[in-house]
Amino acid sequence: MDATTIRYLELLSQLFPTAHKASAEIINLRAILNLPKGTEFFASDIHGEFDAFSHILRNGSGSIRLKIDDVFGDELTDAEKRSLATLIYYPREKMELILSQTDDEVAWFNETLPRLVAVCKRAAQKYTRSRVRRALPDDFAYLIEELMTEDTHGLDKGAYYATIIEATISTGRALELVESLCLLIQCLAIDQLHIIGDIYDRGPAPDIIMETLIDYHDVDVQWGNHDVVWMGAALGQRGCIAHVVRNCARYGNLSILEDAYGINVLPLASFAQEAYKDDPCMAFGLKGNPDLSDAERDLNIKIQKAMAIIQFKVEAKLIDENPSFGLEDRKLLDKIDPVRNTVVVDGVEYELTDTVFPTVNWDDPYALTAEEEEVMTRLEQAFVNCEKLQRHMHFFLEHGSLYKIHNNNLMFHACVPLNEDGTIKEVDVFGETYAGRALYDVLESYVRAAFFDPDPHMRKRGADLMWYMWLGQGSPLFAKSKMATFELYLIADKTARKEVKNSFYTLMDNEDVFANIFRDFGMDPSVSRIICGHVPVKVKDGEDPVKCNGRVLTIDGGFSRAYQPTTGIAGYTLISNSYGFILAAHEPLESQQAAVEQELDIHSSRRVVERVDSRTLVADTDTGAKLKARIADLEQLLEAYHTGAIAEKA
Repeated sequence: MDATTIRYLELLSQLFPTAHKASAEIINLRAILNLPKGTEFFASDIHGEFDAFSHILRNGSGSIRLKIDDVFGDELTDAEKRSLATLIYYPREKMELILSQTDDEVAWFNETLPRLVAVCKRAAQKYTRSRVRRALPDDFAYLIEELMTEDTHGLDKGAYYATIIEATISTGRALELVESLCLLIQCLAIDQLHIIGDIYDRGPAPDIIMETLIDYHDVDVQWGNHDVVWMGAALGQRGCIAHVVRNCARYGNLSILEDAYGINVLPLASFAQEAYKDDPCMAFGLKGNPDLSDAERDLNIKIQKAMAIIQFKVEAKLIDENPSFGLEDRKLLDKIDPVRNTVVVDGVEYELTDTVFPTVNWDDPYALTAEEEEVMTRLEQAFVNCEKLQRHMHFFLEHGSLYKIHNNNLMFHACVPLNEDGTIKEVDVFGETYAGRALYDVLESYVRAAFFDPDPHMRKRGADLMWYMWLGQGSPLFAKSKMATFELYLIADKTARKEVKNSFYTLMDNEDVFANIFRDFGMDPSVSRIICGHVPVKVKDGEDPVKCNGRVLTIDGGFSRAYQPTTGIAGYTLISNSYGFILAAHEPLESQQAAVEQELDIHSSRRVVERVDSRTLVADTDTGAKLKARIADLEQLLEAYHTGAIAEKA
């Protein structure tokens, strides 16, 4: 046994100071290896739709109702099961409603608490007691553990368990106990949560989603393009700020900035109303029919146009500063002929849909006016100094990454950029070329440098690269030929607006191409799969989210209301449990109020994507590999104790 091994085992002996303790841990870990693997839950492209996302988390994508069916069979009516399920999803709201309508609260608690305990037992079946114990709320940990270990076939402790429930009711703690049991069931329904990007933009409540994830027991996030642009905005990167503010206005969601993050848009609003007061802003209508008054709608339209023009200007400066980004063709303000009211794009002259540009100096079209500069300076300060936004972005850094490999699943938001022939595309990053996994790694290193590097030059490079990742052709988060924001606003001809998807999407059923991607990421193509989102799956047109003979699963099903007419559904979730993979397609949630009052669950159609021949155990997972390595280390320590190479401690 060499000196390095001895030093390591001596450190390990501080945790397990005797042979008895080391052997006990070996026994424990070996037993855990033979438990069924925990349930992994995948979702992507949530886009601020908190209510729908929250409901699917609460109901475990339908799994909690299945557990209720397993436990009670025909013992409860469908109405009773539905009521119990709604209680588990929304314990506070449902209890308030039920107790306001019942004459005998004690009877209701006596009936409901044992039912919840029974569902808890079912949800906890495949976990160790220590795992369940960690999920218990502090106030009720002992009590719930006692109730969950009740032997329903014995009579010796019947009075004991009955007294626990009776005392809980009589001391006024029954409401809290019910809520604790419901939240425990929710927690046990999902062992690990994977978010495959795009929490931000379009929907109204990304901040509440972030708070939910921060409090979640086990979650990781693969950053999406809409997440990265918010990360850049939090650093004061002007291109990212311009997009974020413009997009909030476009979807009528300025409240995200003002109410959620306390970012003062009053200077911007005053500027927009003054600069564009006589402008009908013909090309800048809002998306998604937001519920706004006429005055609010008009203000959002004017702010949207003001920020669009500012965006074209600040982006031109970034393009000039970063020639390696290859975005020179995105400088289009100077291609406008203000006399003919046309613009030349890719050598073709188009008529403009909007010809009013009061803040553009045609002798120097990319110069910000003094008022625009003041607006941007104030926005920079507001984003950088927003404590809540910074906390949310640092959660991304702590729990997120551009990609993750886990249990033979390669998770990323959009794509691995490919050439037309299916080879992995090389991308220039500040003069060096990278492809595939190496591209992902270098981009992530720059993102982290933008936040933490002590060198201001590196921080700026990282922040500018985050803007590139939002709209650059070589970005694995963007995956298109161009970001046609200018054309979408100012050119009616759809040929000018076309954004061509990367070949990753057209070659998605080519198994040889994707086998090469897996090998590039160090994975075995025969057992690996990609899980991604980004591009909505047009379910209503017959598109299948399962690609490449099951090797690729695309799970953007349209959580965003703006995309639901395109997809025909309201989101996908993917569930990986010990029996295989299940893809759930969800219908829209009417409202949380309707869910509580009318017991309306989200209807989800479930499809088995893969069923394994025998249940997957912890031993078969990445967690199992770590436990096996831990066991091997402990066995070495045990041998060292037995041979006297390391002395046991008293």
